[in-house]
Amino acid sequence: QVTAMLVLLLSMLSLAAGGKLLVVPVDGSHWLSMREVLDGLGQKGHEIVVVAPEINLYIKSAKNFVMKTYPVPFTQEEMDENFQAFLQHVLEEGSLLERIFNTYEGVKSTSAMFLYTCTHLLYNKELVRYLEETKFDAVLTDPVLPCGQILAEHLSVPSVFFLRGTPCGLDFEATQCPNPPSYVPRIFTEHTDHMNFLQRVKNLIFDIPNHFLCDSFFQPYAKLASEFLQRDVTVLVLLGQASIWLMKLDFVLHYLRASMPNMIMVRGVNCAYKELTQ
Repeated sequence: QVTAMLVLLLSMLSLAAGGKLLVVPVDGSHWLSMREVLDGLGQKGHEIVVVAPEINLYIKSAKNFVMKTYPVPFTQEEMDENFQAFLQHVLEEGSLLERIFNTYEGVKSTSAMFLYTCTHLLYNKELVRYLEETKFDAVLTDPVLPCGQILAEHLSVPSVFFLRGTPCGLDFEATQCPNPPSYVPRIFTEHTDHMNFLQRVKNLIFDIPNHFLCDSFFQPYAKLASEFLQRDVTVLVLLGQASIWLMKLDFVLHYLRASMPNMIMVRGVNCAYKELTQ
């Protein structure tokens, strides 16, 4: 019996030695931190395929993974200008209303480009056929854009999320974690997790525009997902299907929050490992 158990364990270890991983990244700083993870997975023998648009900021081929690209209806110059405009809108200072308006304008300027990118990925028949035939074990993606999860649903494979957070607290809702506005700070408030009564009231009020921004950004993805999967779905339902949430949170830098068993805090993986001069 002991011998049989050892053989079974060794066979399971051989199966776990390497797997096929499909990666659907989000460009920008999101990709830079995810690339660190892919380097480690590649060194451990996993077969990794990264799908990315031909026009992007930082997603380039590397020796640790195979890269599959697909065409998109914009140029590199248009993309660079779009991201510069987004940063200008988001980083501008001002009153509360000005900051909300600037954030909305910044999101609106990039959301159309992200949506085009996702649409051209999902409806690229040749690429999707290749992904279907490859038989991946899992999909690794950043849920700040739900395109990767839509593809995971289509391929019927488990998904692993790698993120710091999602807009409007969708990560709390999708994982059913408590997120009361009377205790958890909202964007624009600059509050900590220690608030007096008036600050909690302010926090509750500031939660209202978040839902407006969320609906305007994610509703087109819900429509796209429903058309592509041929069933009615919402972005919240899609995100709730994730198997594992790898949260780039560190309780030294972020306030404490409740978590579910499938949520793992990976902390400083988004930081580069460099020796300091002093």
